[in-house]
Amino acid sequence: MNTPAVLPDDKTLQALEQKFDPEMRFRPLTAAAATLVGALLIALSIFHYYTAGFGLLQEITHRGVHLAFVLGLVFLVFPHRKTLLEKTATHSLLRPGNVPWFDWLLAAGVAVSVLYIPYIFEDLTFRVGNPLTIDVVMGSILIVALLEATRRSMGWPLPVIAIGFMAYAMAGPMFPGLLKHPGSSWSQLVNHQYLTSQGIYGVAIGVVATYVFHFVLFGVLATRIGLGQLFLDVASSIAGRYAGGPAKVSVFGSAMFGTLSGSSVANAVTVGSLTIPAMIRVGYKREFAGAVEAASSTGGQITPPVLGAAAFLMIEFLSVPYQTIIAAAAIPAFMHFFGVFMQVHFEAKRFGLRGLTEEEMPRLRQSFRDRWPTLIPLFLLIYILVSGRTPYLAAFAGITSCAIVGLTTRVGHNTRAQWALMIGLHVLLGVLLFGGIESVQLKLAIFGVGLVAAPLLIKALRIEGRIALPAMVEAFGTGAKYALAVGAAAATVGIVIGVVTLTGVGFKLSTIITGAASAVAGGVGSILPAALVDPKSLTLLVALIMTGLVCILLGAGIPTTANYIIMVTVAAPTLVLLGVEPLVAHFFVFYYGVLADITPPVALAAYAAAGMAGSDPFKTGNTAFRLGLAKVLVPFVFVFSPSLLLVAKGYTHYDFVVTFVGCILGITLLAAALSKFFLVEMTRWEQALCVTGALLMIAPGLVPTLIGAALALPMLLRHLVAHRRSAGAPAPPA
Repeated sequence: MNTPAVLPDDKTLQALEQKFDPEMRFRPLTAAAATLVGALLIALSIFHYYTAGFGLLQEITHRGVHLAFVLGLVFLVFPHRKTLLEKTATHSLLRPGNVPWFDWLLAAGVAVSVLYIPYIFEDLTFRVGNPLTIDVVMGSILIVALLEATRRSMGWPLPVIAIGFMAYAMAGPMFPGLLKHPGSSWSQLVNHQYLTSQGIYGVAIGVVATYVFHFVLFGVLATRIGLGQLFLDVASSIAGRYAGGPAKVSVFGSAMFGTLSGSSVANAVTVGSLTIPAMIRVGYKREFAGAVEAASSTGGQITPPVLGAAAFLMIEFLSVPYQTIIAAAAIPAFMHFFGVFMQVHFEAKRFGLRGLTEEEMPRLRQSFRDRWPTLIPLFLLIYILVSGRTPYLAAFAGITSCAIVGLTTRVGHNTRAQWALMIGLHVLLGVLLFGGIESVQLKLAIFGVGLVAAPLLIKALRIEGRIALPAMVEAFGTGAKYALAVGAAAATVGIVIGVVTLTGVGFKLSTIITGAASAVAGGVGSILPAALVDPKSLTLLVALIMTGLVCILLGAGIPTTANYIIMVTVAAPTLVLLGVEPLVAHFFVFYYGVLADITPPVALAAYAAAGMAGSDPFKTGNTAFRLGLAKVLVPFVFVFSPSLLLVAKGYTHYDFVVTFVGCILGITLLAAALSKFFLVEMTRWEQALCVTGALLMIAPGLVPTLIGAALALPMLLRHLVAHRRSAGAPAPPA
């Protein structure tokens, strides 16, 4: 009898996320306060759901409403000291609902200061550059409260960076050389950060409020209705029976789950709750089991169609369609998962680890029979994305379809009435989306018909869905929880961007980095033979290494989205100056920013996986970084061979095939070297040859690929002979 693993229930998953993700650890609240906070979270989700389907508000108003909700809620749910998280909820005059009086005051104050801007929007153009005293006061309140909200939800590093940038803006005359500038007063700084769209209300918070929130909500709902379980069953059926099966299931499952969730921690917790115990059970070391899940889970942020928040920021920074970002992300994402998979495979072969037994494998046919309707929202979302419509409309369609499927169908047998209701509601959704209706009032009327009719028909027909209506509403609240920390971080990064635009330091830093890279490249070039040195390429390589190292260092303290925005503002212009196409430069920074989740000492995905594996977090993070080395190397490849991104300028079939094949061979060879195993155990000299050969194969071009293959050939021949001998040897006596 088959007993496939089943994902934990929603409450268990939420408990795991709160345990391992600091951005989801909320203070205990009394019943009344919890009800109020829950209502505000649901209202935030409903606001975004409505605007995605029926039209965004005026830009500054939309961002203001989003930020007022987010920052106000941060002060209600995140305590000023982490030690207060463990205390029991108590109610008193000074702590209504277990929230101190000053947090209630901060929540109200920050909401007023944020909404003050939309309120005076009509005459804002006459105030920019000449703020009134009340403008400076309100802006000061917002800046101070924003830094505190970010500290509570994400820790000190990002607020410290923002404070450092503001200090630079005000102390410009004190800096030497290129970094020197006239400086600005506090009033001028507040004016730029608060009254313009170049600072706090800028592109970062705009992307979170316009795109990111909607896709996070879609991911939560898609998981709740059972799509995540279907993905896990498919992954188990594809890879489970082979050597080291559970680890391969982790790679495939995390890749598929990554199409829904751009959160590394949520991915690690959801998939890892099943795969990590199974990996340990078949013989993987605990830190390796945790590392496999962590490395696989970080791929969620780079896996189409639902990428991490940084991908949506690219749309705004580069002014390209989302389809372009999806196409560019496809091959590098495959390379990441392929690299993790090959190391998992060689590790399993080296230690003789088994796969899943037939009893542990799910019945794929039965799983599809039970859960195929859960694919409808994903296919609908992808179709709308590739058809050229806005990403937030695609998310609206996906969310609505999730609700329809979740409320009208169930696992197992469904009646004709259930199928008819599901199809009818999707037809109504299709009319809403593709009927060419321009009138918002008519759209609302059609939506209202479905909203009223669906519950009545569900009740009349006694339909029991995959998820109950109260659970569906609660999922809207859970989706909003994910937006709090990232919303605060995005607004704080807006301060950094504001200083860059105010002082022009971005261009100055680009000049400094370019000069430093040229100097280092000149020193290295003087040592190497002149025939092997291309000064321009060497300078670019040094600049890439410097940029990557800074991304990794920043990633040790701040989340991936903030890392990406800061580095795009500061470092991407450097790469563009050196001749790199903007799309390629942004992807390079994006990929190195994502490494933050598996880069110790602050590696959230690795820590979450280590907690479930019962392993040392630092060792797990280091191993995860090793497993994710493809993600480290591939960005260098697509900078020098942009064809790997498919849609970059200069794409040719020849360059793509040569680069793709070279990467596949090189990543396989590197995985074998890191695992110390190919067909048999490797010697140290074979490891050295393989690493050198792998790096040459991964480097773009046919010549280095052939040289790398020649270096690996002795190892391959010895392993073939040794493997044949071991295969032909008589079995040991029982």
